[in-house]
Amino acid sequence: VELVESGGGLVQPGGSLSLSCTTSRSLFGQSTMGWYRQTTGKQRELVADIGLDSIPNLADSVKGRFTISRDDEKNTVYLRGNSLNSEDTAEYYCSATTPWGLTSWGQGTLVTVSS
Repeated sequence: VELVESGGGLVQPGGSLSLSCTTSRSLFGQSTMGWYRQTTGKQRELVADIGLDSIPNLADSVKGRFTISRDDEKNTVYLRGNSLNSEDTAEYYCSATTPWGLTSWGQGTLVTVSS
């Protein structure tokens, strides 16, 4: 199963983030889509996810700064953020979780917040 991420890279402190992730229609149409992030030596943590009902769920650390959305026509989930700081530096992973609990992962995209 393939999840293809795009976006990321170097972001200035206080800058913005825009990530996207596309997968197959069959997987997208039955999955809660999410974004996780991980830094060296730490566990992967949920940033945000969004179910088939398009109701977003955001981690406290990004509430008010990040948004997650899904486009069911394009089989794509988006993560957008602003007011980034150094604590947002991480490898960001897209996920697709089916109703029976199987999670597929993207390859990861690095976001570095630095001047």
